[in-house]
Amino acid sequence: MAERLRVVLATPLDEELCVMIEREEPRVELVRDHSLLPPQRHPGDHSGDPGWFRTPEEQARFEELLDSAEALYGIPDVDADALARTVDANPGLRWVQTMAAGGGATVRQAGLSAEQLKALTFTTSAGVHGGPLAEFALFGLLAGAKTLPRLQAHQSAHDWADRWFMGQLEHQTVLVVGLGGIGIEVARRLQAFGTRVIGTSRHGGEPPEFVDELVHPDELASVVGRVDGVVVTLPGTPATEKLVSAAVLDAVRPGTTLVSVGRGTVIDEDALVGALRDGRVGFAALDVFAVEPLAEDSPLWDLPNVLVSPHTAALDEAEDRRIAELFVENARRLLDGEPLRNVVDTVEFY
Repeated sequence: MAERLRVVLATPLDEELCVMIEREEPRVELVRDHSLLPPQRHPGDHSGDPGWFRTPEEQARFEELLDSAEALYGIPDVDADALARTVDANPGLRWVQTMAAGGGATVRQAGLSAEQLKALTFTTSAGVHGGPLAEFALFGLLAGAKTLPRLQAHQSAHDWADRWFMGQLEHQTVLVVGLGGIGIEVARRLQAFGTRVIGTSRHGGEPPEFVDELVHPDELASVVGRVDGVVVTLPGTPATEKLVSAAVLDAVRPGTTLVSVGRGTVIDEDALVGALRDGRVGFAALDVFAVEPLAEDSPLWDLPNVLVSPHTAALDEAEDRRIAELFVENARRLLDGEPLRNVVDTVEFY
């Protein structure tokens, strides 16, 4: 059992939560200098104010702190190059807690060597954002079922139109592409609506709680024709890139609702635009995109059956606290020699 763990704060965090971490796990020495970190514009703003910068002297002090750490709370400046520099300079670094559920992507971009990846443990905040993102997914599915674009079009035209049928989640089947923390939370909420849930798994076996049927990700094209909605929650990895392909979108039932809350690279966006234009996808609620910010000339901005959310669905006032609580648990596990939660797979980086 280790006696102490020297952690350096590498991302903005309210002092009250810093104190909470030290109170809940007294063996953690959380070293911080808030003057070397950008001010947060809101809770969950891990990059901080983009207009803030360090002087060369402040940068040197910040790097000196980073290079003294056994563990980092956050990836420095949420920047792959800064992470690579720190790992190169600090052979005593053992653990990095990332703020993002998809923090493995930044680790991959850092281009660390096999030896460095073997010596280090990276963990993510997976599960912290499950509730907010699951609610956004339900919001998108309900908006599709209740024909939100049609309602808005008639309202904009001041047109009291003839009545029409709306869908009910109780009578629908939804495919959840990815059954990690977000996907399971989506399935749990859908069960309360009485929705039949199909989930994806590369490993097979019995469906987990809240899921009625499991399919392999390779079977998406053969499954989407029998569902009313698709929720994509997968991380962005080489294995998931454009998994929701043109072939999958060709096979959907006309009018299908699509919600994306994982990473935008999982969906072939060009194919999605075509599916939205011809009605194969009746409505899409998109919180993530292949390239962010979304390009000003992207057709997704102007399609009437698309809701664009600027990667903000996961944010809520309690995010920083929940990540801090997860960090405390993982710090205790590390100090007690127990397995950590949410360890990044350094082969596929999720």
